[in-house]
Amino acid sequence: MEHDVNLNIHYTAPDEIWVKIERVYRSMPYWAGDKDEPRWIGQEIDLWASVEPSGIQLAGTMPDEIWEKWYTSLKDKLTEELGYEIGEPEDGCEFKYWD
Repeated sequence: MEHDVNLNIHYTAPDEIWVKIERVYRSMPYWAGDKDEPRWIGQEIDLWASVEPSGIQLAGTMPDEIWEKWYTSLKDKLTEELGYEIGEPEDGCEFKYWD
């Protein structure tokens, strides 16, 4: 139910990448955030995203049966939109933008 992951999207990515990320965020079920505070809220769902030196961090609560599908969909949409594989760096997904 508690989730905390990092994605291989570095804070130094250019502005056009952040526009695409926001578009994907807004397309995801349970969206309740805004540009400055990405958040997804629903019954037993309180998930947020932040930009950290280690990549985009997603953390909060979401039932596991929803998380599996939601998280896979998020990674797939980001991969398609950004043009490179999005996933967790510890799983071998590399950063494209790095200062």
